[in-house]
Amino acid sequence: MSSMVDLRSNQFTGPLPRASSDLEFLFLSKNLISGSLSNFLCNFPPTKLETLSILDIESNHLSGAIPDCWVNLQRLRVLNLGNNNLTGTIPISLGSMLLIELLNLRNNNLVGEVPSTLDNLSDMLILDLSENHLTGSIPAWIGDELSKLVVLNLRTNNFQAYIPDRICFLNSLQVLDLGYNNISGAIPKCFSNLSAMATKPSDQHLSYWAFELVFDNLFYLDALLVTRGREDEYSTTLRLVTSIDLSVNSLTGEIPKELGNLMGLRSLNLSKNLLIGKIPENIGNMEVLESFDLSMNRLHGEIPSSFSNLNFLNHLNLSYNNLTGQIPSGTQLQSFDRSSYIGNHLCGPPVTKNCSGNGETPDFTNGGSSGGKKRSKVNWLYVSIVLGFVMGFWGVVAPLFFIRSWRFAYYQKLEQIGDKLYVFWATIGM
Repeated sequence: MSSMVDLRSNQFTGPLPRASSDLEFLFLSKNLISGSLSNFLCNFPPTKLETLSILDIESNHLSGAIPDCWVNLQRLRVLNLGNNNLTGTIPISLGSMLLIELLNLRNNNLVGEVPSTLDNLSDMLILDLSENHLTGSIPAWIGDELSKLVVLNLRTNNFQAYIPDRICFLNSLQVLDLGYNNISGAIPKCFSNLSAMATKPSDQHLSYWAFELVFDNLFYLDALLVTRGREDEYSTTLRLVTSIDLSVNSLTGEIPKELGNLMGLRSLNLSKNLLIGKIPENIGNMEVLESFDLSMNRLHGEIPSSFSNLNFLNHLNLSYNNLTGQIPSGTQLQSFDRSSYIGNHLCGPPVTKNCSGNGETPDFTNGGSSGGKKRSKVNWLYVSIVLGFVMGFWGVVAPLFFIRSWRFAYYQKLEQIGDKLYVFWATIGM
C-alpha cells in the first residue's frame, strides 16, 4: 500500500514537514513553504526516504542551495523544485537518481554549469532548467545520453557558444526551447533529423508515458512552454505539442532549408537574432504550423508563395526585416494584423502600400524623366545618405551587434514604437 501526502494549492507556511519512512508521493506545490531543503533531505538515515517516488515542491518560497545528498533517493522518478528561490549550483549527486523522468529546476537563481553527472539520467523525459543564471555551453552529451528526452527547456539563461549538432540525435524530442541566451553560430541543418517533429502529429511519442505517471489521476507529467507568443502550461495535452524556440540569441547565417522537413512542427520562433538571407520556400511544407515568428532579423527577399499551404497558422510575425515585394494574396496572410509586417518594404493587403502590376513596390526615387541637373542633385543626395548611414552605423547601430543588453533594449523599443504607430494610423482611419 503506497503512502501519499497531498497538500497542494493551500496557504501552508513554515518549513517542510517531517516525512514518514514509507512515504512514496509528496505533493506540496503552490503553498508558502519556506526554508531549506537540507533538513528535510539530508538529516535522515539513508533508508528514511528510499521509497519516495515523487517530490513536488514547486511554487513555494524555498531558499538556500540545493543539497548534495540525493544518493539516498534511488527510486525518485519526479523532482519538481521549480518556482522557488533556490541558489547555488546544481549538485552533482542529482546524477545518482537513475530513475528520474522529470527534473524541473525552473525559475530559481541557480548558477554555474550543468554538471556532467546528469548524463547518467538516461530515462529522463522532461528536463527544465529554464529561467536561471546557468552558464557555459549547452552540453553535447544531452544528445548522446538523454536519448529519451521529449522536452528540453534551457530558456532564459546565460548559455554561450553554439548549438551542438548532437542535439539532433534526440529522436523523441518534441519541444526544444533555447530562447533568451547568448548562443551564437548557425542553426544546425541536422534539425531535420528530429524525427518526432518531422512526422505528422500522432500520439505515438508521448502516449506511452503521458499516463504512466498518473497515480489515480493525481499527477501528470507537465511543462510550462512559450508558444504563440504566450506562456502556457501543458499536461494531458503535452503529447500534442511540437515546438522549437531559438529566439533572442545571436544566431547568424541563413535559415536552413532543412527546417522545412519538420512537417509535424506546430510552433517555430527564430525572432530577435542576426539571421540573413531569404525565407526558405519549403517552409510551406510545415502544413500544421500554428505559430511562426521571424521578426527582428536581417532577412530579405519576398515572402514565399508556399505560405499559402500554412492553413493552421494563427500567429505570424515577420516584422522588422528587409522583406520586399507583395504579400501573397488569396491566402490567410491577409487576415493577420498589419503589425505582423511592419518594418519591411512589403506591399498589398493588409499593409496600405499598393503594388505595381509586377508585384513590386513602385519606385519614384528618380522622379520620372529627369535631366542631367536633376540627376546630379539626386546623386548628391545619395552621397549624403551614405555618409550619414556610415556615421550612424558606427555611432549607434554597430554597438547593438556587440552589446547584448543594448540589442534587447533596442528590440523592445522598436516593438513599442511600432505598436504606437499602428494604433495612431488605425485611429485616424488609415
